[in-house]
Amino acid sequence: MLLLWVLVVAVSALAAPDPGAGGQRRGAARVWPVAPNVVLVVSDSFDGRLTFYPGSQVVKLPFINFMKAHGTSFLNAYTNSPICCPSRAAMWSGLFTHLTESWNNFKGLDPNYTTWMDIMEKHGYRTQKFGKLDYISGHHSISNRVEAWTRDVAFLLRQEGRPMVNLIPKKTKVRVMEKDWKNTDRAVNWLRKEASNYTQPFVLYLGLNLPHPYPSPSSGENFGSSTFHTSLYWLKKVSYDAIKIPKWSPLSEMHPVDYYSSYTKNCTGKFTEKEIKNIRAFYYAMCAETDAMLGEIILALRQLGLLQKTIVIYTSDHGELAMEHRQFYKMSMYEASAHVPLLVMGPGIKANLQVPNVVSLVDIYPTMLDIAGAPLPQNLSGYSLLPLSSEMFKNEHKFKNLHPPWILSEFHGCNVNASTYMLRTNQWKYIAYSDGTSVLPQLFDLSSDPDELTNIATQFPEVTYSLDQKLRSIINYPKVSASVHQYNKEQFIRWKLSVGQNYSNVIANLRWHQDWLQEPRKYESAIDQWLKTPTNPKKI
Repeated sequence: MLLLWVLVVAVSALAAPDPGAGGQRRGAARVWPVAPNVVLVVSDSFDGRLTFYPGSQVVKLPFINFMKAHGTSFLNAYTNSPICCPSRAAMWSGLFTHLTESWNNFKGLDPNYTTWMDIMEKHGYRTQKFGKLDYISGHHSISNRVEAWTRDVAFLLRQEGRPMVNLIPKKTKVRVMEKDWKNTDRAVNWLRKEASNYTQPFVLYLGLNLPHPYPSPSSGENFGSSTFHTSLYWLKKVSYDAIKIPKWSPLSEMHPVDYYSSYTKNCTGKFTEKEIKNIRAFYYAMCAETDAMLGEIILALRQLGLLQKTIVIYTSDHGELAMEHRQFYKMSMYEASAHVPLLVMGPGIKANLQVPNVVSLVDIYPTMLDIAGAPLPQNLSGYSLLPLSSEMFKNEHKFKNLHPPWILSEFHGCNVNASTYMLRTNQWKYIAYSDGTSVLPQLFDLSSDPDELTNIATQFPEVTYSLDQKLRSIINYPKVSASVHQYNKEQFIRWKLSVGQNYSNVIANLRWHQDWLQEPRKYESAIDQWLKTPTNPKKI
């Protein structure tokens, strides 16, 4: 009976239209008598679970709390791809990753792509952007690219520096991430000197790099970003006793894709409990500094008398594992990596409302156009969030099916050796890999297993099958995986030809140099074998 009930719940939860299905409105006509201003602040690597209980107890985030009290917070918001450039491409295009073919941090939208900001400008909005964008191409070294292209090769190499912490021992050091603060200052100055004088509505975008880990030059010439860096000023905002030490599965029991990720991220070695707790504490302190920059924007709007006329949205491109599941960084469908903050406040937005519906970053595009009163393109993957958050919509029952009860996220980049697809519903998280058969899927019941420690895919085969069929109705993921395999091989061959006779030296001295240089012929041979093999998803 329990299995039957679970299956009924799963099937009913999926009884919703696919993207673009007829009869489903994705937006609404403008409902504001005067068009509101819009400010979108997007940080990097912010775990969305910190914006609500119990995650909110570990670090002081006064301006996020201000937005929660005066606006709407989405409790189950997700990235559409847990890495910078593909995620931002989805946000700025309103399209799923497989539709933009933003496979890695180097490949985003076409530079001439029409974004939501372009459309808002055509509908009378003054526009401005500051800080990190990365929706055309992200920060991506040669090493990052080669690692992504060769993830199908039969070798295992450490690609990242070991995660570590670095403290500035000054209680008065506030501006740790100086580049972000400079961009925040530029945004505030623009509000004061330009936007406050406009007779037209404006839309302002501010992109922050925090709380992304800092570069780690000590790990070699082609270093990654594995340093969690902060000052005593921000560390004091963290409730050290409230920090949770995540549970880890034994290395021998990890899902094979998780093991690959943990190994390439240099996390399979021994870590003391103190190390893990410090990494998490420093990450939370970096989140507190991020919150302060958001606060600078909110305070400027209030001082200029613009806060009551402006819709403020805060979100992030993805989260940060911070040593959960024996990993740091993102590139994973686990909650710490895929769950993002999403808060909205302003005129017409419901105050102190928590929305449990699953939503994702592709919903930003139609929401922005909805605010501007602009018609929505028919091909969007996302849905407007206004019916879930705006008090202008009195008859909520009419809109209950506006946003389907699922979201899609996918990943095709480095540190993961199989294309990954997540279907998240109200209760379930289903993760499929590659061609759907060569790698075991994962199923988590987040209502009873919020830490995602027990894969129940084999225990509930009917639920697994039902969710997989729904996923296939949204995306032909075996076909997409094959396309990515082909892309990776073509790009690697092109790069190899470009470096010519220096190939052996260049490839040996990428971020994996410490392992590669021990057996260079072995690893070059593995690549040669991969290049000779017909393109199809590799069995893991």
